[in-house]
Amino acid sequence: MSRTRTIFVVIIGVALMAILAGVAVFLLSSPRQTTGPAATPDSTDPVPVSIVTALSVEPWVGEAAKQCNAENHTLDGHPIQVSVIGMDGLAAMGRYEREEMDPLPTAWIPDSRYLVELVNATYKTKLGRDVFLTDGEYRARPIAISLFAWGIYQSRATVLDEAYGEIDWRTSHDAAIAPGGWREIGGSGEWGYFKLIVPHPRKNIGGLAAMISAAGEYYDKPDISVEDVTAPDFQKWLNELMGSVSDYSSLGAYPGENLALFGYSAGDGGQRLESALLINMAGSMNRWEPLRVTYPTYVTWFDFPFTIWIGPETTAIEKNAALEFQKYLLSTEVQEQAISYGLRPVSGQITVDQPGSPFVEWQDNGVTPIVERATAMRNPDRDVLLALLRWFDLNIDQ
Repeated sequence: MSRTRTIFVVIIGVALMAILAGVAVFLLSSPRQTTGPAATPDSTDPVPVSIVTALSVEPWVGEAAKQCNAENHTLDGHPIQVSVIGMDGLAAMGRYEREEMDPLPTAWIPDSRYLVELVNATYKTKLGRDVFLTDGEYRARPIAISLFAWGIYQSRATVLDEAYGEIDWRTSHDAAIAPGGWREIGGSGEWGYFKLIVPHPRKNIGGLAAMISAAGEYYDKPDISVEDVTAPDFQKWLNELMGSVSDYSSLGAYPGENLALFGYSAGDGGQRLESALLINMAGSMNRWEPLRVTYPTYVTWFDFPFTIWIGPETTAIEKNAALEFQKYLLSTEVQEQAISYGLRPVSGQITVDQPGSPFVEWQDNGVTPIVERATAMRNPDRDVLLALLRWFDLNIDQ
């Protein structure tokens, strides 16, 4: 490079440095904006609260979330933005335990408290600490309750009453194994064979709850063990009972809704959540016929606990925002809204026997605002669940 070119390059470099220095001085000496979003970019950022919710309460919780978001609730100046993801309790339990919840939800509303306890036990073994709490401010708290009840088409229920007496699992079993089907029992030959309604236990926790309920009635006790469900006599009886389900896949994740849509082809009756029976009662009556509702001797309760993840994967403000939405769901207004979804409020100050309530509207169909039968099925442990699911895989789902 010639001397002249070298001098030229040096001059250009010095000039560029001078320009950059001038710009820096200008920026440093300019007054800074002290108001508005740019000054405090985090002050109005929404706090996301994602909640995986049992399918049975997802419509109610989802609508409450929309209402809460529209009301612009805030926490420490931050808007709370709630999103709801519907997922069956057993499916959610499996995804938690396989660490497949990605992104990890802020909270979980499963069908029953025992699912929370099982997931927490798994993580406590892995991590040496709790991820869900049973006491304190962040403890799992029920937000609504429902129970398993028999829902059977009125025409079929009348025949079963006359043939067997009270409708229960033993009645369903005897009807299922009748060689001549409904004609032998006393019904119409056009009805074919008795068809039990039980959702797929791998796809809907109601299917698993039905098998546990059947075992409780078979043994006449509310606490079921692995020894009970693996006994050959019981498994033979259960196989005959479950074999009367016409098509597990047709019932899907929403058996009550599909029953109202497809009628007798989906089944004649079975134990399902009372809330599902109530919200589909009108559809069943309009398309087919009324459903008769009766309550079992051993009642299976679902308490839908609002459960906040307390691990470091979510921030403190996200946990507290989830707690605010929990309080919102427990407010009087939102608890009263739960009734229209066929759910029983957890607030003792709110009764279901009020004008417009489905519990009142369908009393003539057997719906009972106050369930007097107090014997509750106890929650199964993991070994019982796995034993029943394994039995189903080997004997029914083939």
